[in-house]
Amino acid sequence: MIPAVLYAVPAFLLLIVMEVLSYRFLPDDEERGYEARDTATSLSMGAGSQVIGVPWKLFTAVLYAGLYVLSPLKLDPSHWWVWVLLFFADDLAYYWFHRLHHEVRVLWASHVVHHSSQFYNLSTALRQSWTPMTSLPFWLPLALLGMPPWMIFLQQSISLAYQFFLHTERIDRLPRPVEWFFNTPSHHRVHHGSNDPYLDRNYGGILIVWDRLFRSFEPEGEKVRYGLTSNISTYNPLRVATHEYHAIWRDLRTATSWRARLGYVFGRPGWQPAA
Repeated sequence: MIPAVLYAVPAFLLLIVMEVLSYRFLPDDEERGYEARDTATSLSMGAGSQVIGVPWKLFTAVLYAGLYVLSPLKLDPSHWWVWVLLFFADDLAYYWFHRLHHEVRVLWASHVVHHSSQFYNLSTALRQSWTPMTSLPFWLPLALLGMPPWMIFLQQSISLAYQFFLHTERIDRLPRPVEWFFNTPSHHRVHHGSNDPYLDRNYGGILIVWDRLFRSFEPEGEKVRYGLTSNISTYNPLRVATHEYHAIWRDLRTATSWRARLGYVFGRPGWQPAA
């Protein structure tokens, strides 16, 4: 099964080239732009994620299909309201997938890859995890609701394609109604910030209303500092993909109790046992 978002890759690469050229001919001292090694790492992470993602999609397709067959509900895609329901259900699933991947360390170990760049540009959108398995539980309820698996995969691809365009400093704030309802480059810049006010904020996919509803929204104010609170000093894709798993293993080896071991794996990132 080929994810629909793969068909957009040539357009993604063309837009990255256009953004690079925009920095060349329309420089902005307030924006970081591109750095060759960082961009190469992001592109390598994106390519690796797709190599791993294709067989993983086959596995998830089997699970979705099994739950869809078992479900007493069978939603008909010929009805417009089914697509509306899918849009909101997928976006809500993405919100909780994204939020928990910031709040549970073993999940963060997968997602941290996407936050590891200290640059913020369209290539950063392609810096994706090589361990997509942690996303599995969050979309299973959609199959149980009677959503055909192909519809779930299509909406996931639409959401990912939309989010590609959020990763830019070249677009300032959009008109207020758009900023209120939808995730925008301004909102997502906050999400990638390592400044204290911006940590663990703005988890939305296409919509920002979930963040407003669940009180995880933060508007863009002070200049965003991109990257991690403790940045990694490597451009090696394998190390970028696995560095937090190694850190978890290192902490587990020094743990002196089961409470500490569980905390290091399932606590929030940065969790430490009480002194």
